[in-house]
Amino acid sequence: MARRNRLFTIGYEQTPAKAVLDELECAGVKLLVDVRAVAASRRPGFSKNQLAAGLDERGISYLHLKGLGTPKTGREAARSGKFDLLHKIYSAHLKTTQAREELDELSALVKKSGPVCILCYERDHQQCHRQWIAEIIEDRDGVKVENLAARQV
Repeated sequence: MARRNRLFTIGYEQTPAKAVLDELECAGVKLLVDVRAVAASRRPGFSKNQLAAGLDERGISYLHLKGLGTPKTGREAARSGKFDLLHKIYSAHLKTTQAREELDELSALVKKSGPVCILCYERDHQQCHRQWIAEIIEDRDGVKVENLAARQV
């Protein structure tokens, strides 16, 4: 499979912005797709505008697909460690028109813009909704998914 048809995922929990940007650049990512419902962060470098600027300096494009973010009730379930509930809430969310349209958009971008990486907060992809997004794209399009992990603080 061509390198351009790869989909990466990354989380920035306990990770400095420079380390995430270095990891993305090293992997050859051309487009970072932010799948947080709210593209704001108390961590320096990870709010939407700061992140987009840091990516731009490295020749990486930025896109925020907030419709693929976890709804507030799902974020609350995740913070409480209720991952089964998070999965149930997020599965229902993926049936919304906006989420379906943004999944289609992501799928098209992976096919033509690659390599693409989806970003969210949680370091462990298995405890984050981005894993379910990646699995859908992998199953739908036969894209190879790789989970990146940048150097921690």
